[in-house]
Amino acid sequence: MGILMKKLSFSLLLCFSASCLFTPNVLAKHDVIQIKGSDTMVNLGQAWAEEFMNQNPEVSIAVTGGGSGTGIAALINGTAGIAQCSRGMKPEEKEAVLKTAGKEVKEFVVGLDALAVILNPANPVSELSIDELSDIFTGKITNWSEVGGLDESMLVLSRERNSGTHVYFLEEVVRKGNARGPEEFASSILMMPSSQAISQEVARSRAAIGYLGLGYVTSGHKTLAVSKKKGTAAVVPSVETGQNGTYPISRPLYIYTAGEPQGDTKRLLDFARSPEGQEIVQAMDFVPLK
Repeated sequence: MGILMKKLSFSLLLCFSASCLFTPNVLAKHDVIQIKGSDTMVNLGQAWAEEFMNQNPEVSIAVTGGGSGTGIAALINGTAGIAQCSRGMKPEEKEAVLKTAGKEVKEFVVGLDALAVILNPANPVSELSIDELSDIFTGKITNWSEVGGLDESMLVLSRERNSGTHVYFLEEVVRKGNARGPEEFASSILMMPSSQAISQEVARSRAAIGYLGLGYVTSGHKTLAVSKKKGTAAVVPSVETGQNGTYPISRPLYIYTAGEPQGDTKRLLDFARSPEGQEIVQAMDFVPLK
């Protein structure tokens, strides 16, 4: 397939070679496809783009992250044709696209993600319930000894508020599935600018706990088994448990466009959802569509 340097540079910008970009006929027929949004999905989007451009050398694609909110803002203001999101768009965001672009938002599920809660491998804790995770991220539990670990203060890490992963974790874990619940992240939590920042901090700190997409888990992390309720079976995140629904923190991954995608954009989206595109999803440690 010729595609996957599995952990691509986090902010890599993929563009086609200058020899084709400066051919007048190519410029007339093929604009650069701008993809912006989810940091969780940025490496996946880059892998799709790389392989699609290998097969279609007349097409140029640029992929950048910044968070789901950044991608949605770019779709609203017209600076991106595709928004990658690790959360669903809100009604008011779709209305904003309709107002600025005069087109209804189109939603495409392109994969699934088993959202991993990670610890440093030196931390002896191996499983937690949703209730315990909620208590940790709201500041009710602050020492690892309270959940069977060492007598050590916790270093709790979260994605910043612009992140779709932050919103999903807030609604499904911190608020325990009640999106309108009163629970909030504790003020003591460190809000990190990227999944990569969480990955690095957990890998070097025994006291740290954080969350990120399964595709960002490395040998420097321990993935927690998570149970819906304390005392029930805890499940480790994986492609299999994300696909069969047994892992309790799984979510869809979305692509959004303003109006029905056309031309090269449609071809790219069809590729992402094709068997070949879904092989890339799995190779990047996300969960392919059935």
